[in-house]
Amino acid sequence: MFNFSMPELIVVLIVALVVFGPAKLPEIGRAFGKSINEFKSATNDVKEETQKTIYLETQEKPADKDHGK
Repeated sequence: MFNFSMPELIVVLIVALVVFGPAKLPEIGRAFGKSINEFKSATNDVKEETQKTIYLETQEKPADKDHGK
């Protein structure tokens, strides 16, 4: 997803520590993790629904051809 090298990651963590403080970082990390999990769940739901729709549409097309004969 992102290409962070180790020095860049350390700088980002130090800046987050200075801005938010050590007491807020675990809370922010948990909230970020929950957000990522919810986003993944939502995208998986959309993906599954799209696959079901495509499957149903491909199953209906041969039946439509038979009615045309």
